[in-house]
Amino acid sequence: MPVIRMTDVCKRFGDAVAADRLNLEVEDGEYLCILGPTGAGKTTAMRMICGLTLPDSGTISFDGEDVTELETAKRGATMLSQQYSLFPHMSVMDNIMFGPMIKEWDPEDSKKIAANLLHMVHLESRSKERPTHLSGGQQQRVALARAMASGSRILLLDEPLRALDARLRLELRKDLKSMVKSMGLTAVHVTHDQDEALEMADRIAVIRNGRILQVGTPREVFDTPATPFVANFVGRSNVITGKVSSREGDTISVDCGPVTVTAMDPVHGIGDDVVVAVKIGNTRISKKEEGFFSGRIERILYEGVSITVEIAVEGLGLISSKLPNRKFDDYSEGDEVSVRWMPSAASVFDIPECGLEEELRVE
Repeated sequence: MPVIRMTDVCKRFGDAVAADRLNLEVEDGEYLCILGPTGAGKTTAMRMICGLTLPDSGTISFDGEDVTELETAKRGATMLSQQYSLFPHMSVMDNIMFGPMIKEWDPEDSKKIAANLLHMVHLESRSKERPTHLSGGQQQRVALARAMASGSRILLLDEPLRALDARLRLELRKDLKSMVKSMGLTAVHVTHDQDEALEMADRIAVIRNGRILQVGTPREVFDTPATPFVANFVGRSNVITGKVSSREGDTISVDCGPVTVTAMDPVHGIGDDVVVAVKIGNTRISKKEEGFFSGRIERILYEGVSITVEIAVEGLGLISSKLPNRKFDDYSEGDEVSVRWMPSAASVFDIPECGLEEELRVE
């Protein structure tokens, strides 16, 4: 039985809808990331799990017990918010020890837990300092360690790595999940960073406008997106529209106006209007005429281990391809290239009722 279940949860703030019949299950011992753009309802969902915000309707249960209106202190959940709320008069060590102290844990065990957490967040040398003497990123690490030392069985993390520099953020991604797993906690981690979610999560719940669009493993969400929005938000995609013109087995041809492309799709029939989405990392280019269509390179972006090549295609606009950085010297702005992909790499969807532009919009 899932530890956390949200069923048809609704929440409004005036005219703003923060949760719109939101349904979500978090399994025992799972590290689940709620991923979505700003204003999608991520933090509100977490606050309702914690009890800091009450839903207008719907239910929230832990292990089958309805906790929808149970006070926060009795839920056994600790939330690390974007406001760290550290005790300014206490040292770093005392801030971390606060939870074990008020719960009257064994002092020696508490010190061992605090020391391990200080090591995890790379703050052993600052243990005697007060939070006001620390940087924002260091304060966030103290707050993270204090939350993990609270003894709660459910850990709720609201952008926990947001204030950290890039190198430390990458290190803590691994350490944080490992520590949560070793302590046997269930964690819900809110983020807008798709790379963070893909690397850390057991499963990802993609949220938009207060609704869960898809829940799945990182691979499932990335490789088999449920909607055009998910396809473009979790790993950037080239998205084009067209009409199915023919079928051969599970491979369909889609007439996209000036060009025709192919995709694997067992669902749609000839004459259906569809959206075709292909991750830019699955889009290949060549100076040979061997693709679905051709265009002229408008810009090449160097991104360290990879490059992104943006190609202007008549009638389609910009099409992008992500390539290894060793390809940087193979192409130049102004080059004419052909574009292709494996049919199995394309996702096919119905045309969204709201229109494709609105579907892909990131708030």
